Amino acid sequence: MAKFLIKASYSAEAWASQIENPQNRIEIVGNQMAAMGCNLIQGYLTFGDSDLIVIFEAPDNQTAAGMLIKVASSGALNNISTTVLIDPEDGVNAIKKASDFNYSPPSK
Repeated sequence: MAKFLIKASYSAEAWASQIENPQNRIEIVGNQMAAMGCNLIQGYLTFGDSDLIVIFEAPDNQTAAGMLIKVASSGALNNISTTVLIDPEDGVNAIKKASDFNYSPPSK
């Protein structure tokens, strides 16, 4: 399964809802993701540019995109950033494939 890193910020309304009704949203969303065949590996609330970071697995890019589109459409999160994560072994295989690519850089 493909792995993804999501960084996002809560909207003011989402923070207000959580203050009124505190919940472990990472656990709740993890259960919702499982129903889509995904696995929330880890999630954290953060300080700084983002309010949360989530690492999850999805069976394919379309499933991951569909979930993120639904989340974005809710308005609860903004500044959503998605990074595809590559396992170290897959990274080494990608580096090996680089030697097969007949690339020529721009020249004058």
